[in-house]
Amino acid sequence: FIDKIFELRDLVNSMPKTYEQEGKGDQAIIHLHYFIGNCDWWITEKDSEFMQRQAFGLADLGYGAEYGYISIEELIENGVELDFYYKPRTVAEQMKDRA
Repeated sequence: FIDKIFELRDLVNSMPKTYEQEGKGDQAIIHLHYFIGNCDWWITEKDSEFMQRQAFGLADLGYGAEYGYISIEELIENGVELDFYYKPRTVAEQMKDRA
């Protein structure tokens, strides 16, 4: 389990910061996936501050995915789970699999 924690730490440290994937559209890479029930959050960029509090990506609360800023603190406070086994992929690949 500790190996997975270090793997996730390295993934987050190497993620693009806010605006670094701007203009890539469906070719932007999703790095993290959070979920609870039928709700999903896919993180494409992390906050540029040292302590990541906000991210950018897609949120699907059961009505279709939309881009926006996502509060990581709110996700954690509400019991949303991090998908430890999610593999980075493009937005296009992820949305194709959702259809």
